[in-house]
Amino acid sequence: MTKKIFWKDPYLTQLETYITGVKDDDITVEQTIFFAFSGGQESDHGTIGNSRVLQARTENREIVYTLEQGHGLKRGDPVSIQIDWGRRYQLMRLHFAAEIVLELTYWNLESIKKIGAHIAQDKARIDFEWGGNISNVLTVIQKEALSIIEANQEIISAFSNEETEERYWEILGFARVPCGGTHLKRTGEIGEIELKRKNPGKGKERIEIYVSEHSAKHIS
Repeated sequence: MTKKIFWKDPYLTQLETYITGVKDDDITVEQTIFFAFSGGQESDHGTIGNSRVLQARTENREIVYTLEQGHGLKRGDPVSIQIDWGRRYQLMRLHFAAEIVLELTYWNLESIKKIGAHIAQDKARIDFEWGGNISNVLTVIQKEALSIIEANQEIISAFSNEETEERYWEILGFARVPCGGTHLKRTGEIGEIELKRKNPGKGKERIEIYVSEHSAKHIS
């Protein structure tokens, strides 16, 4: 099973590893920094060896990468994995902004129900089942989120059960939430955020989350 180094060090952008399996254009590797779509967070972009990764997906707890045709790789080959750091960091910032906004939405609207989420490079969104208009609490949620961001609090990320690969993030005094995404080290890395309300359908509300274009420097 692939060792998921992106949990141990989500700031790592290059990794030397080797191929453990090949089936046509699908390959597996011994360890990886290349995140595969999960929990609404989009996959990384990047390369394995000299080939671009077209798709990354999880099968049970394994990660399978689909490469461009003609990659020429075989089992046992050493390869270098490289990810698009700008995209990864943007996804991490938007992901954690969404995590904070979700928890604050629960605080402010106790009976609201999350029904979906998606984290892309340009924005994050959270969909809710809710009969009213969420606009009246959006300003409060944004203000509370910015307070947490500006406090630059530590983000703890660890296993709750290593054998089953169950993970969580925690901000002491705020929340502890199950999550297998890639996480920032501190809330201040998120930067300025903007929230917008959308109405995707009757009985549904959506919060869109945007972060400022400037970002903190790579943390090693």
